Amino acid sequence: MDPVTHALAGITIKNLGFKRRAALWVALFASVAPDLDYITRFWGVDVFLRYHRGITHGILALLAVSLVIGLIFGLRKGFLYYFSLSALAYGFHILLDLINQYGVRLMSPLNWQAYSLDLAFIIDPYVSIGLLAGVVFAAFNKKRAVAAAYFTLMFFGLYAGGRYYLHEKAEDFLRHRLDESTCTVCPLPNDFLRWWFVARSKDGVRVGFADMFTGRICFQETYPPPASDPLIEMSKQDRVVKNFLYFAKYPYPEVKRQNGAVTVKWKELSYSFMADEHFTATVVMDEKGRVLKSYFKF
Repeated sequence: MDPVTHALAGITIKNLGFKRRAALWVALFASVAPDLDYITRFWGVDVFLRYHRGITHGILALLAVSLVIGLIFGLRKGFLYYFSLSALAYGFHILLDLINQYGVRLMSPLNWQAYSLDLAFIIDPYVSIGLLAGVVFAAFNKKRAVAAAYFTLMFFGLYAGGRYYLHEKAEDFLRHRLDESTCTVCPLPNDFLRWWFVARSKDGVRVGFADMFTGRICFQETYPPPASDPLIEMSKQDRVVKNFLYFAKYPYPEVKRQNGAVTVKWKELSYSFMADEHFTATVVMDEKGRVLKSYFKF
């Protein structure tokens, strides 16, 4: 989710009944603190891709940051108060990121596996608007601020539960209509009844839309098994591709030769519904495999 949504979530957590003077600032900081890993963008977009939602989005970071905040603001009195507030705000940030397809590395740095519920797109306006409505209502009706915060969280729970139900229905729908051995369902922006899918088999990969309203499947693209090309393996040694492959769930390489140069383009198929080749890593090499340039498109 975006920083504004996380900040609104922090205010909502504060409105649950945390009324001490520093509570708002603690909740705001804890709710956006996991995204301090944005600093990695200074080392390149591909580096950011690799390390975003890593250590700062793990359970250990949640405990460590909450402990530090508790000691700073409640060393003499109120440690559990500030520890609980920051843990709730920090944890809600992780939960919001967990429901979308980008995922989080919950157990980092002990385990770098990414977890994702694939329920919503990276940015979800319905979650943002719901949180904003709750915060605005609480600001203008302070006597019912606590009730508004609980109602807002209940709305979020119902919304996430509804999307989980639709996700499971889409998976079941595809499971009975496709012959592929594995099929993953991914959310689309601002859509409830259409889901993007990546279906893999020994014959290659097919991607497309599952329309739950009309009960139809639309195949967008079919990718044959990747060619056995040594330049594909050589491209994996490039830093950009290494970082891309660390992030990607369904990477697919394509090789093009033109004017004495070879271009190896890696696509993340779970985002291939997006126009303009988002989430792609490209390496341009000569015929001997020497890298001329490489870049990543977010």
